[in-house]
Amino acid sequence: MPSFDDMDEHSPHLASPKGLLADFLAARRAAVTAAEHGLPEPVHPRRVPGLRREEVAQLAGISTDYYSRLEQGRVRTASRSVLAAIGRALLLNDDQQRHLFHLADPATSGRPDAAVQRVSPQTLRLLANLVDTPALVLGRYLDILAWNRLGAALLGDLAALPPEHRNYVRMIFLDPHVRAMQTDWPARAREAVSSLRMAAGAYQDQSRLQELVGELSVHDLDFRTWWGQHLVTVLPFGHSQVHHPAAGTFSLDWQALASVDDQEQIIVLVTAPAGGPDHAALRRLASWAGEQDLRPSHPAGG
Repeated sequence: MPSFDDMDEHSPHLASPKGLLADFLAARRAAVTAAEHGLPEPVHPRRVPGLRREEVAQLAGISTDYYSRLEQGRVRTASRSVLAAIGRALLLNDDQQRHLFHLADPATSGRPDAAVQRVSPQTLRLLANLVDTPALVLGRYLDILAWNRLGAALLGDLAALPPEHRNYVRMIFLDPHVRAMQTDWPARAREAVSSLRMAAGAYQDQSRLQELVGELSVHDLDFRTWWGQHLVTVLPFGHSQVHHPAAGTFSLDWQALASVDDQEQIIVLVTAPAGGPDHAALRRLASWAGEQDLRPSHPAGG
C-alpha cells in the first residue's frame, strides 16, 4: 500500500500546489456544460468536459486573464462581488457559494491548529438523558466528540476506539461494521465527503484535517474519487436505512443541531416515528445495548 507522501501532485491531497480555491474552480467548471447556460457548442469538439475558462469569464463579466490566474493559483483571493459572479457562472448552490467564499478568505489559511474541542457537561447530560434516541456530538472535522449508550449501540463501541479513529467519515469508509450497516452506502459516503469538504474550506491548513484526508485517500479509492470532485454540502437533516445485526433493517431520521456554547459542534439526534416498526427497531436496539458493555462518552468529552 503506498503512503500518502508517495502520491503525486494530481492525487487528492487536501489541496494541489495551486491551492484549494484553484482546485475547486477547476472541478466545478468541469461539471458545468455549455447547454446549461444556453451557449452554442463550438465547431471543434471540446478536449475536456465542462465550460472553457473564457466562457466562465464571459458569463461572470470578468477578464479571461484574471479568471485564468485564479484557476491557476496565481491569484489566491478575490472580492465577494467577483466570487458571487463566478458562482453564478458555475451554477453554484448556496453551500457551494459559501464554500467558495471560505476558500478565498485569507483569514482561514495559515492559522495554527484550532484548539481541542471539549463538550460541555450540560450537553453530555442531555445525551445521557436520551435513553431511546441515539445521539452524537460531532466536531469541526466530523470527529465524534461525545455519544450516548444508544449511539454506541448503533455505530459500535466508540469508547474502545483510539480517539483519532472516532471520526464519522473515517468510520463510514474504513470501519467494516459501519460501512456494512449502510444499505445505501454510496449515498451516505458521498454525503460524508461533502461535509468534510466544507470543513476543508474553513480549516485549510489544519494538520488534523490533512492527516485524515491523507489516510482516507490512501486507503479508499472511492474517497479519492469523490474528494477530487470537490463535492460540498451541509445537510441539517436526512433519512437513511440501516441494517444492524441485533435490531434488523430499519429506517432512521436524523437531525443536526448547532451547539450554542460551541458553534463548531453539531449535536446529531437519530429518531424514528413513534409507534411504527422503525421505532420498534430502535427499542430492540436499546434493549440489546442494555445487555452489552457499551460506555457513553467520558464526562470530559472523550
